[in-house]
Amino acid sequence: MAGSFSCIALIGKPNSTEIAASLAELREFLMRRGCQIMIERETARAMAGDERGYGYDEIGRRADLAVVLGGDGTMLSAARSLARHQVPLIGVNQGRIGFMTDIALNDMCAAIGTVLDGGYALEERSLIDAEILRADRVILRTVALNEAVIGKGAQGRLIEFDLAIDEEFVYTLRADGMIVSTPTGSTAYSLSAQGPILHPSLPAFALVPLNPHTLSARPVSVSDRSVIEIRLMRALDARAHFDGFALTDLEEGDRLVLRRSADAIRFVHPPGYNYFAMLRRKLGWSELVDRSAEPR
Repeated sequence: MAGSFSCIALIGKPNSTEIAASLAELREFLMRRGCQIMIERETARAMAGDERGYGYDEIGRRADLAVVLGGDGTMLSAARSLARHQVPLIGVNQGRIGFMTDIALNDMCAAIGTVLDGGYALEERSLIDAEILRADRVILRTVALNEAVIGKGAQGRLIEFDLAIDEEFVYTLRADGMIVSTPTGSTAYSLSAQGPILHPSLPAFALVPLNPHTLSARPVSVSDRSVIEIRLMRALDARAHFDGFALTDLEEGDRLVLRRSADAIRFVHPPGYNYFAMLRRKLGWSELVDRSAEPR
């Protein structure tokens, strides 16, 4: 039997037939191990049109573990859908970089087998609870694992906003927008905007301005116990999005209020996982070091 993980959900990249063979291989392996299998509904359609699938609510109630095949986008979608259910997730990388999908495709069954045998580490990752308020009415409430972003829309004009932390005014800024990132998201959009990399154990958020209209505006890290509020002062075509989802048009006077969620994502890592080794591998650190040229 499969120990503590006896009911396992399989979740694949949406609308993709490319991973059908990998999913079928993993399903057969898990069945041989005596696991009960739940295949997410859209994943089941990609595998076989007539195969029964399960919604995220049912997966959340019954599954002990969710295995995600795809890239970071697939993991983000699954994590957001399962956040309130506290189902642990582990990823098999069939995307490009894969900061959140630890297992290589060619090692899939062996690594999952080791996890089923009890060889794994469990890590919690923080989430952002986000609200958009318009005249004190909540028009959107959602969560983000990577980041919450406000930005300019199709017109390409700078937006202007006030930033406050714990009701204390910080500054007014004209910019393309602002990223508020979790440690998990610090290697995503925030990194491409020159934001800091935050270790997952840090209880912090990174606030990263997007192309600010002043050279003095720099990324700032704050405690994740802070309440962050962004009030739009000028927004001809502003938008908000969360992990690339939940895109919402904004109006002048709208307020984006962000705080750490009471829920958390639980990642399962196989043996040998190391955060900095992952960064070296994914970001290519140390690749250009030629020690033969160093003086002896």
